[in-house]
Amino acid sequence: MNAVKLESDRHPFLRHPNRTIIYLSLPILLSLIAEPLTGLVDTGFVSRLGAAPLAALGVGTGALSSVFWIFNFLAIATQTEVAQTYGRGDLAGAKGAVSLALLTGIAISLLLSGLLFAGAAIVAAALGAQGAIHELATEYIRLRLLGAPAVIVVIVGFGALRGLQDMKTPLWIALGINLANILLDYIFIFGWGAFPALGVAGAGLASSAGQWLGAIWMLRELRRRIGLSSEVSLHDSIKLMRVGRDLFIRSASLTIFVLFATRVATQMGAEAGAAHQVIRQVWFFTALVTEALATTAQSLVGYFFGLDRREYARRVAISTTLWSLATGFAMLVIMLAGTPIVLATFVPGSAAAVFYAAWGIASLSQPLNALAFITDGIHWGASDYRFLRNAMMMATACGLIGLQLIASDSADAFSAVWLMTALWIAVRAFWGVARLYPGIGDSPFRLGSVRKGAAS
Repeated sequence: MNAVKLESDRHPFLRHPNRTIIYLSLPILLSLIAEPLTGLVDTGFVSRLGAAPLAALGVGTGALSSVFWIFNFLAIATQTEVAQTYGRGDLAGAKGAVSLALLTGIAISLLLSGLLFAGAAIVAAALGAQGAIHELATEYIRLRLLGAPAVIVVIVGFGALRGLQDMKTPLWIALGINLANILLDYIFIFGWGAFPALGVAGAGLASSAGQWLGAIWMLRELRRRIGLSSEVSLHDSIKLMRVGRDLFIRSASLTIFVLFATRVATQMGAEAGAAHQVIRQVWFFTALVTEALATTAQSLVGYFFGLDRREYARRVAISTTLWSLATGFAMLVIMLAGTPIVLATFVPGSAAAVFYAAWGIASLSQPLNALAFITDGIHWGASDYRFLRNAMMMATACGLIGLQLIASDSADAFSAVWLMTALWIAVRAFWGVARLYPGIGDSPFRLGSVRKGAAS
């Protein structure tokens, strides 16, 4: 252990903290951007087939993104566990954690995929698909489900490699998956040589094939870097399920608020619904930068926690928080300066009147958003999952009550939706920061705890 601690004292973050944060975060950001860009290419290809196939694609991707989102807890839990075992120099522990996450995820995905494959038509109908749209969406969902186990392998693998502070390999795999998807899209959607044109079904098949290529690549990297085993312990399985429960409840609370805010805005009329869609999409895109910083913070905090050098973990928390705050203020300026471009490019003329004030609120809330995201990553690295669950539930309760109190017929009703969104973010940010300093409750970052870690 002394040798491991000595090695930690030479960690690049301790000598060049800012350079290390940028070095680790940039590949994550690029990999996060790759998927939505590929989604735009999918949309562009399918749009050439007509309105019905494009609508079917929207139904299919909407249904499956929600399904695959369920498994995100595996990536978060795996990244933290691997980061902490890496800090302890315990590669056997990392091997067990990754193997357990893979086996659990694949088993659940096979069961869930079987149920969804049989019920694909029901799912498509529940999302409003009818006639030709329903038929195309059902076929797309079934073909995408063929790649579900591969998606799990990639999700878990991303968490494992990032836990090792290897951010470049996930980037190359992400780019490979998305490039394969684009190339296969063209072949399967429109046909080429011996391949018949499959239309929107071809988009589903291309996505599944691309995911399997990525999964094979990922398994090769995991076997080479960490190793894999078919033996898992009952204790570790129970621990993973507890983490999964907390992360699932947290993510469900987040999703409930986002969906309810969308519902409230849509019920105010087509103009408010259109403006809300534009602001929400920009808001999600700006979050990618702070999400990249949060992932970096998670890996570094987990590493130093595993090594029991909590004073170093606290330094990571301070540095990444300052970087995230700076990013939030930069996003604030960019959004305000880009208002005319966004208005001219995305906002229908009829929605302009309700757009301005809400856009201003969303822009001004960017620093709060940055604090909420970065503290999520920091607390993930410390395995503080239960606290994050409770903080999100509290924030969502406050946000939902606020949304319910909005008078939908008032002139500033739509602005109030984004004011309540800012409140939701502010509650998350407040508890995230308070858990760090002064360290409320049984915080692992409390000053006494940090001194204890330093003394060891």
